Amino acid sequence: MLELLRGGKVIRTYKVALGRGGLASKEREGDGRTPEGHYIIDSRTAESHYHKALHVSYPNAEDRKRAAKLGVAPGGAIMIHGLPNGMGAIGAAHRLYDWTLGCIAVTDEEIDEIWDLVPIGTPVEIRP
Repeated sequence: MLELLRGGKVIRTYKVALGRGGLASKEREGDGRTPEGHYIIDSRTAESHYHKALHVSYPNAEDRKRAAKLGVAPGGAIMIHGLPNGMGAIGAAHRLYDWTLGCIAVTDEEIDEIWDLVPIGTPVEIRP
């Protein structure tokens, strides 16, 4: 679930699809996991392979330290995004399984709403 909060109160809730590797401690680029931790929305693009995308500031210092200890690249293209361009008709059915490469996916209509509510600098907490 993705919850949007304002003033400490939940104002919207969305069901999501995550990385095919599940929600876990992301260890390296390409592991398919959605990272856990504290981040911010640090950029946004309406021109990606998905219907709008909000970039999450992964990797943070802790993530980079963990990857360095393992001798691997941490990755970094973690986003909250809509469906792949041209696939919007799939709608909520995309949530039947975790399919992203580590991102958090919602429907196109949902990312449109989130896009309007979430500015750059918004804190993001990803947890099980």
